[in-house]
Amino acid sequence: MAKAKDNPNYKVVAENRRARFDYAIEDDIECGIILMGSEVKSLRQGSSNIAESYAAVENGELWLVNSYIAPYEQARTFGHEERRRRKLLVSKKELARLWNETQRKGMTLVPLVLYFNHRGIAKIKIGIAKGKKTHDKRETQAKRDWSRQKQRLLKEHG
Repeated sequence: MAKAKDNPNYKVVAENRRARFDYAIEDDIECGIILMGSEVKSLRQGSSNIAESYAAVENGELWLVNSYIAPYEQARTFGHEERRRRKLLVSKKELARLWNETQRKGMTLVPLVLYFNHRGIAKIKIGIAKGKKTHDKRETQAKRDWSRQKQRLLKEHG
């Protein structure tokens, strides 16, 4: 991943930081995303949000639902709808696996990060996740707090 960060084309546009807190991510997959020209321009400016969005397999296709991409000012006449459903691109094998995970095993497809890869193409990383219960979230928070406190103590006495 360090190599990708050195590349001038690699750029994280939107990150769903809450996803790792609310869900136990078991696996993730990289998907292509079908966008309009004004959406790509808007993403290049970094104005989007995937925090409230999710992915769903419907009629043999993978869709990103409720993601927000801000309107691009220069494309007023031929702009895009901000919260439209966007089709995600995966192989048939991956699609079958995702459908199996969601329908049979009760998993959720959560967008983790929206970015431009090293070739400058918009991609989205989808996590196959299981929802955490409240006590699991508290446990995660406690572990995080303890690791911070441990680092602080090591810094003071080291």
